[in-house]
Amino acid sequence: MTHGRPASRRALFAAGTALAALALSACGDGGTQGGGGDTNFVAGKSGISVSEKGERAAAPDISGETLTGEQLSLADYKGKVVVINTWGSWCAPCRAEAKYLKQVSEATKAKGVEFVGINTRDPQKSSAVAFEEDYEIAYPSLYDPAGKQILKFPKGSLSPQSIPTTIVVDRDGKIAARFLGPVSDKRLYEMIDPVLAEK
Repeated sequence: MTHGRPASRRALFAAGTALAALALSACGDGGTQGGGGDTNFVAGKSGISVSEKGERAAAPDISGETLTGEQLSLADYKGKVVVINTWGSWCAPCRAEAKYLKQVSEATKAKGVEFVGINTRDPQKSSAVAFEEDYEIAYPSLYDPAGKQILKFPKGSLSPQSIPTTIVVDRDGKIAARFLGPVSDKRLYEMIDPVLAEK
């Protein structure tokens, strides 16, 4: 009998528990969460959680293959404001927010804002590709069926805790704002504009 086996089981259990928690909160409708403790962020009445400049956690090294088979790394966007949206083709709230993500991504591109999707829990890539075609989403999405990219976000930060979640990363590659649930165009601008205005 080996002594390493229980530790391996504990690690697998912890990873499974994290994914199960994300699954249980999938397709949430937003809400206020966070703040307090040592999280360094506050949740406003709008449901947008923000972290003040100087107190922000670094965004994780999100990288991999997109739905179109290209390589993408968040590090390549340093110096730009990046909007990250976690979504799945199976998720009704993701369908509801798609038109707003499309509109705002097109309207803010000239201002130096880039959008990146993280497609998760879609076992068939074709379903995710069809979703993007249906909603005419032009920005890239990482294909992340097992949720590995989402789990890279540091604990206690403005991490994705439901599907969909939208996160804004500042020009220094740090997590500035988060909205849990389907986002509207108004909420997107409320998240993006203050970060764009930073010097």
